[in-house]
Amino acid sequence: MRIRTIAQCLICLFAAALFAAPAMAEIRIVGSGASFPAPIYTTWFKQFSRADKNVQINYQSKGSGAGIRDFQNAVVDFAASDAAMTDEEIAKVDRGVQLLPMTAGEVVLAYNLKGVPELKLPRDIYPAIFLGKVKKWNDPKIAAANPGVTLPDEEITVVTRADSSGTTFVFTKHLSAISPEFKNGPGFGKTVNWPSDANLVKGPKNDGVTALIRQTPGAIGYIEYGFARMAKLAMASLQNKDGHYVAPGLEGGQAALANAEIPENMIVWLSDPSGKDSYPIATYTWMLFYKKYDDPKKAEALRNMVVYCLDEGQKIADKAGYIPLPANVIEKVRKASQNIQ
Repeated sequence: MRIRTIAQCLICLFAAALFAAPAMAEIRIVGSGASFPAPIYTTWFKQFSRADKNVQINYQSKGSGAGIRDFQNAVVDFAASDAAMTDEEIAKVDRGVQLLPMTAGEVVLAYNLKGVPELKLPRDIYPAIFLGKVKKWNDPKIAAANPGVTLPDEEITVVTRADSSGTTFVFTKHLSAISPEFKNGPGFGKTVNWPSDANLVKGPKNDGVTALIRQTPGAIGYIEYGFARMAKLAMASLQNKDGHYVAPGLEGGQAALANAEIPENMIVWLSDPSGKDSYPIATYTWMLFYKKYDDPKKAEALRNMVVYCLDEGQKIADKAGYIPLPANVIEKVRKASQNIQ
């Protein structure tokens, strides 16, 4: 009798545990790509999965180039890139492509100079640094833009990306827009051939470049604003098209976005924005979706995810180091998301 009672108790406990256990998500979504927006995307996806427990999202931060390849090879449900897909890349996807700008941010020049918390870089100088033409921190042209600042007689170490990167695309597209020499030299792309004249080191993804800048005295590199802010790295104020020096941050980023109207294909570049308050290197960053999914429930979950990111997600953008989408862009993205079927 006692054995039977124990057995009955165990069955009851097992049943209680079974019913108390959280249900497995019915819909599993996998994405990959850009490291630039990875911190805010990861937060959004966790919050969305808490709001809709039927959906679990796994996003792998690999870099924009790797994300586009995964998307073309249909090994993910969606991808992310700071470099919007080209017509040639889109043509390789049989199921159709819907690009949606989901957030925006700034590419900053973070640096490691002891005793120099603020730095101004003229628009003819920072391209020259990445061309290897300006090699010392106390170069007369840098010194002239920073009166009263003691700059070290120290070689500049340039930190770039080692992988195929949308951040590199945005940064080099900007440099090509303001420097004919850069345009005719490295040019722009997700990867470029950096000049051998530069004292160069390379790191993977935004976090890899961030780490190299932190650990390398005399270093300067290009990363997303939120990464620099989180790492407490100093960031240069850059001279914009109107001749004003603008520090990275929400106000300068919003002023830059105000320069551009989103067209029907959802692709717009802010390579050299006008306006005295505009930070010069701002960009939208895109999620990439198929227009046709085999599973209607997955397509619906992706549409719901987009809407969540447009509504609740934008509320945390500034805190996370990104620029909230303008209201008119949100409505265009919301409408275009209905193409995900």
